[in-house]
Amino acid sequence: MKTVLKNRRQTIILGLLLISLLSLLLFGCAKNQEAQKTAAESQAKQPDIIRIPTPGDVTRPDIYMIADELGYFAEEDIKLEYVGVVPSPQLVASVVAGKIDVGAAHINRTIAGISAGAKIKAVVAGTETTKEIPHMVYVTLDNSPIKSAADMVGKKVGIPTIGGCNEYTPYAYLKKNGIESPKGKLEVIVMPEANLEQALRQGDIDVAGFHKNPNFLVARGGLTVLFTDYDVFGTVGGGTPFYFSEKFIKEKPDVVRRFVKAVAKANDWADANQQQAIDITVKRAKVDPKLLRTGYFAPQGIIQPETATVWIDLLKEFGEIKNEVKPEQIFTNEFNPNVKS
Repeated sequence: MKTVLKNRRQTIILGLLLISLLSLLLFGCAKNQEAQKTAAESQAKQPDIIRIPTPGDVTRPDIYMIADELGYFAEEDIKLEYVGVVPSPQLVASVVAGKIDVGAAHINRTIAGISAGAKIKAVVAGTETTKEIPHMVYVTLDNSPIKSAADMVGKKVGIPTIGGCNEYTPYAYLKKNGIESPKGKLEVIVMPEANLEQALRQGDIDVAGFHKNPNFLVARGGLTVLFTDYDVFGTVGGGTPFYFSEKFIKEKPDVVRRFVKAVAKANDWADANQQQAIDITVKRAKVDPKLLRTGYFAPQGIIQPETATVWIDLLKEFGEIKNEVKPEQIFTNEFNPNVKS
């Protein structure tokens, strides 16, 4: 009898131990599953990184900084990563090489790059020209004898870089005003934009081309605006769209779509709040507010076809592009939620 009771007690104890062990195993599995779930959720919540160039010479409201400050990129689960200053002439190559994910400059650079074989495409518009806020401004001294396009023939024109908007805007201005074969009618002098005003004032050049607002230059005294890109092209000559590589667009179309949405939203906010847009840029870029000009950004980030066609024609006319290039190779509005298909 005692032996039976003893065996029964051992059986009960063994059963309790097995139940405890099973409970521990189940608890451990549950904890492991919960940990895996938490880790997966944490990983899923990580924002998409978009690498951009660090702003160099900040002279107008910066849409990256504005959209970031207002939380528009965060709303789209995007985080910007600044990778260092990239000179404007190197932006296209840097995007193609994957050193940065997105570039932004005057559309003539996008067109020239694509014509040369770069696999990039503009997806959302940046700044555009208005009469008050043009892209390029060409000035003379108040006492200069140069008062018209005809007066520019044979004169020295200082610009920041050769080609593109800097050089071809003056040629287009001359041609619009009846000067044939304008490319050979000017002496083009290339120098950093920061040196142009001094060169003009000391007589080293006769006309200086700036990426600044007319009122900013006139307020400095002794300078007169001869013409702007608005006088040549109207509102379509100053487009500066954002572009990705075709590889990035193919692999991450949803990231591109969310980026476009954030930029388009920031464009409209900046146009409606110009002083606040300047204030945000001053704070983030740590620059002198006196150096910042107002900017005008394309409504809803929509790229207008004319902003591409006017420069395709101009670059072809002056021999910078040799291959046939069509607008649909340059840009697309398919990622912009403000454009109905």
